[in-house]
Amino acid sequence: MAAKKGSATKGSAPPQLATKPSDPIAPPVALPPEGTDAAHLMQLYRRMQTIRRVEEECARGYAQGKIGGFLHLYIGQESVGVGAIAALGPDDYAVTTYRDHGIAIAKGIPAREVVAELFGKVTGCSKGLGGSMHLFDVPRGMLGGYGIVGGHVPLAVGTAFASKYRGDGRVTLCFFGDGAVSIGAFHEAMSLAALWKLPCVFLCENNGYSMGTPLHRTLSVEDISLKAIGYGMARDRFFARDVLEVEARVRAAIDRARETSEPTLIEIRTYRFRGHSMSDPGKYRTPEEIEAQKKLDPLSRAREQLGLSGRSEEDLAKLDAEIEDEVMDAVRFADESPEPGPELLAPTTYAGEFAR
Repeated sequence: MAAKKGSATKGSAPPQLATKPSDPIAPPVALPPEGTDAAHLMQLYRRMQTIRRVEEECARGYAQGKIGGFLHLYIGQESVGVGAIAALGPDDYAVTTYRDHGIAIAKGIPAREVVAELFGKVTGCSKGLGGSMHLFDVPRGMLGGYGIVGGHVPLAVGTAFASKYRGDGRVTLCFFGDGAVSIGAFHEAMSLAALWKLPCVFLCENNGYSMGTPLHRTLSVEDISLKAIGYGMARDRFFARDVLEVEARVRAAIDRARETSEPTLIEIRTYRFRGHSMSDPGKYRTPEEIEAQKKLDPLSRAREQLGLSGRSEEDLAKLDAEIEDEVMDAVRFADESPEPGPELLAPTTYAGEFAR
């Protein structure tokens, strides 16, 4: 799928974008771009809706005491993770933050394994030892899940360095929030990725708040993509209104990384409908702000696009029912699964003979 006008394209100079994108006014819902496969859009919608329902059930599980520690929900940001990972190849890597449930599902980890991990069960993708912030699945290219703000960005650069060294053709997609861009590790990672020309795409999910602090109080220049210029790196910046646009514009950066081994910084403006975590009531936002953002929900937009593409309400209701069955099955599976036992201590602590 071709990138939209104004996006970073292969071999081009970094696009010169406005210091601020326009206010997020909902554009009229129209037919998907010409050539869009309706079945593909249906698949993207399914992933977004699955993530939304998993997160809602996890919020319920947290309130019931089934999930301990921290819980950072992805509700509202689904189009970023789903669209971006749809542009990746099956062997490419994803590295992300503690808000990782949606990325894990988009990368192919079954809902059963995600929910079981959050419930601390041995059937989880990290055997119940990682929990909410540390979802891993190396065979599927899901390399975490990290709890230290900005600390994972150099790890993504290291992964991209390994890919270039081995010549395996893989691209590393690194997700982080707007709060990470003022961390020293972020700048060191950007500098090395540009210097060494590594196949890495840096994707900032700018949801407007560093925990509970609004963007204008944390950054002197709110256009995060401008930071790419200091490193001679390509950049892009847009609102995550449409999952198809996310996929197309991230794909342009991934193609560049794969074909010319050049990194890109992408800032995607998004919004989370819940607080920073389950312990955050989000009182720093007005109900009017949240309701206005919900009218821009990319999940609702994708559903309307499917209707305009000829999918009937019966088709969509059937799909929603299938997703509901999958998510509730995941919750039951997690409830019924055992907790990890002491037999996991050696193989998860030591390598080699002790791990057998």
